[in-house]
Amino acid sequence: MKKLLIIGSVIVVLFATIIVLTNVSNKSKMAKAQELYGDKDLTQETLDQVTDENYQKIMLPDELEKKIAAGESVNAYFFSPTCVHCQAFTPVLMPIVDELDVDIGQLNVLEYRALWDQYNIEATPTFIHFEDGKEVSRFVGAISEEQLRDFLNKEVLKK
Repeated sequence: MKKLLIIGSVIVVLFATIIVLTNVSNKSKMAKAQELYGDKDLTQETLDQVTDENYQKIMLPDELEKKIAAGESVNAYFFSPTCVHCQAFTPVLMPIVDELDVDIGQLNVLEYRALWDQYNIEATPTFIHFEDGKEVSRFVGAISEEQLRDFLNKEVLKK
């Protein structure tokens, strides 16, 4: 009986420690999350991603709508923190857009579910290029580095 109490106590202490450490970790991420997402309550998957250097160009849906309505040229990258294809493709995409000096806004469809219907997103990742208030091109899914460079040069940079 004594052994059961000791084992039970150890298990309770371990769970309490895990909860405390998770809360401490989340609090440190919240400052960065507020910088990127404002005051929105975020899912744990998004919180886990806010310190990833590949997800620092977050654009909020209102900002995208304003830019499109103003007729600005906008590149929107729709992703989900739970998408394995996004997790594999984003580290390929971001260095290339930086290298080519392509301005891009990342939109999190996990946090803003209305984006799926609003922009006819069928899968993530999806990249849409807008000009003069209209969509002019898109690609869906993870594409090769060569295809990505070709798309950006032809469709976005018009080279």
